[in-house]
Amino acid sequence: MSLTSEIQKVAKRYPDSRSAVLPALRLAQEEYGWLSRAALEEVGDALDLTPAYCMSVASFYDMFNLEPAGRHTIEVCTNVCCGLVNAQAVLEAFEHELGVAPGETTGDGAVTLRAVECLGGCST
Repeated sequence: MSLTSEIQKVAKRYPDSRSAVLPALRLAQEEYGWLSRAALEEVGDALDLTPAYCMSVASFYDMFNLEPAGRHTIEVCTNVCCGLVNAQAVLEAFEHELGVAPGETTGDGAVTLRAVECLGGCST
């Protein structure tokens, strides 16, 4: 099944196409690994939305990659609560081990390191 067909199938569960943009973007990212301009245009075409609208939604959420990312992503929460329990030290340890800064991908394309806002996992 093509990405466009999958998006249109998902969109039928929502009252209007704007409501389906998050799952459609997720499908596109699963397909391509990131949301390129072409991917945003494909999502927009499938939902009859502009690529600019799709980009505005995608750029709001940390979960979407707007640049190519590694095969694996390590996300470290840098919010206040996590900061109080040494999140910065965890982030720095990953930086040292991987040899990359947050937002960068290792040279072999294996891992992208990201500093993100709340992941909601404080109890884990």
